[in-house]
Amino acid sequence: MSILSKLACTAATTALLAGAALADGHAQKWDMPMAYSATNFHSEQGVIFADRVREYTNGAIDITVHAGGALFGGGDIKRAVQTGQVNIGERLMSSHANEDPLLGWDNLPFVATSYADNQKLWDGAKEIVNAKLADQNLYTLYTCAWPGQGFYFNKEVNSSADTQGLKFRSYNTATATFAEELGMIPVQIEAAELSQALATGVANAFISSGSTGYDNKVWENLSHYYKVNAWLPRNYVMVNKQAWDALDADVQAGVTKAAEETAASCNAKSEELSDFYFAELEKNGMTVVDASPEFLAELEAIGEKMTAEWLETAGADGQAILDAYDASN
Repeated sequence: MSILSKLACTAATTALLAGAALADGHAQKWDMPMAYSATNFHSEQGVIFADRVREYTNGAIDITVHAGGALFGGGDIKRAVQTGQVNIGERLMSSHANEDPLLGWDNLPFVATSYADNQKLWDGAKEIVNAKLADQNLYTLYTCAWPGQGFYFNKEVNSSADTQGLKFRSYNTATATFAEELGMIPVQIEAAELSQALATGVANAFISSGSTGYDNKVWENLSHYYKVNAWLPRNYVMVNKQAWDALDADVQAGVTKAAEETAASCNAKSEELSDFYFAELEKNGMTVVDASPEFLAELEAIGEKMTAEWLETAGADGQAILDAYDASN
């Protein structure tokens, strides 16, 4: 039996079990793996989502959140949901851009750098992205943006002349491209492994939000954060599509209501915390400043190149996303 056949068989079994669980009046118990620490706002909002689902489905769906990669590592969550090992999970959407470039729609440098613009970009991408994910046996319940991405270093950096040879933690194709363009060496490292990687010298630079630096206490190993606000990547909560399709309409409506409310509260929390994280980094001894004009100009030039390359690989769907975004402004 092929891998795809096994996937379909497993997912179908999951869906049948889901239907049976509802038919005999028992709650479905869903495990929800998440890649980030329990204290990260994405994970905290995941718990709030689970509570809302229990309430709005009258207990028909009972979700248990497993934060910090405890149940599945970040790189394994999508496949676990696809194959029905779990019915639901959360992952950084752009981490799958190596599978399909379209899923890197939110990693276009300097295209949508505010929360309002990022929402418009997602509004333009949602239908196209969901159609792509449906082909992979997935359905998106909600997405939530991280704060804008900036650079962490273990020294002062004023231009690419200062970044040559640094070991750069990457989390997707976009971050690896940025590293290479700046003369750094990309190293794939999951969020749960970041602290150890910094402490052991496996990485000494990375791009992320203030949230990641705060969660991982990076001031113990790094000294500088440069506010660049290159993009606002999104996590997405996905559900196994066959399990989803097997739910009664009223249960789907309850989960959808919970998802919509959590999307709103999670994005609001992200925006609320963005300045808090910068203050905490400074409080713990890091230098937090805007990137120098020279460095920013280099980054913007790289960003233009990356967007052009993305459009070449994402094709008509990618162009449709940007066209919809441009039309909304």
